[in-house]
Amino acid sequence: MEENLEGRRPVLEALRAGRPMLKILLLRTIGRHSAVAEILHMAASQGVPVEYVDSQVMKRQARTGHDQGVLAVVSAMEFAGLDDLLESSARIGEPPLYAVLAGIEDPHNLGAILRTADAAGVHGVVIPTRRAVGVTAAVARASAGAVEYVPVARVANIAQTLVRLGKEGVWVVGVDPEGSTDYTDADYRQPTALVMGAEGKGIPRLVKERCDVLVSIPMRGQVASLNTSVAAALVMYEAMRQRRESPPSV
Repeated sequence: MEENLEGRRPVLEALRAGRPMLKILLLRTIGRHSAVAEILHMAASQGVPVEYVDSQVMKRQARTGHDQGVLAVVSAMEFAGLDDLLESSARIGEPPLYAVLAGIEDPHNLGAILRTADAAGVHGVVIPTRRAVGVTAAVARASAGAVEYVPVARVANIAQTLVRLGKEGVWVVGVDPEGSTDYTDADYRQPTALVMGAEGKGIPRLVKERCDVLVSIPMRGQVASLNTSVAAALVMYEAMRQRRESPPSV
């Protein structure tokens, strides 16, 4: 199967990561500097065909409305399995640290979470196969290319996946406004899965029941909760802070 990557940064990061590409479309009037020059150089070195097209062709091909005159036709993304994530953590030599997303529907939120996961050293992201956004062109663009570096596993059942992670010794932390523990008081140096719920819905009941602890982020204002990607960023960076200041033993 094929899919599109749209925008200069997503296409450039895909080239850097060596993702197989069928071709790259560039707007005929695009400038040949900065990121575009690097895209052209890397495409030539990797043997990726480049086609120059007019604005009407680009408009028909693009889906996000933010292609910046650059579009790549790539092989469909290969998702990781849960075993792949566990093996990846073992190779890194760190206790597992995963973000488990229970029903994120907004592509911008998923992209932002992937971008932060890459920055904060999260080993992998788990998403459900149904009732949630997939890794679309809009997600890839919002992730600023991080989708090429953060392993993403798709699973049929998030609750059962948490049970499996628990059996592997992974502590499951749900991030929920009703959590009784402050998110900074949890210990993320141990093997940890951070569970985030859907926008406006939170963590589903059955998934919440599989969490070992529910943590919350203090709120002093009038708004009831934070955007999902912002909440995820706070907790992921707290995990990174703890692990940097007091490195865990594997």
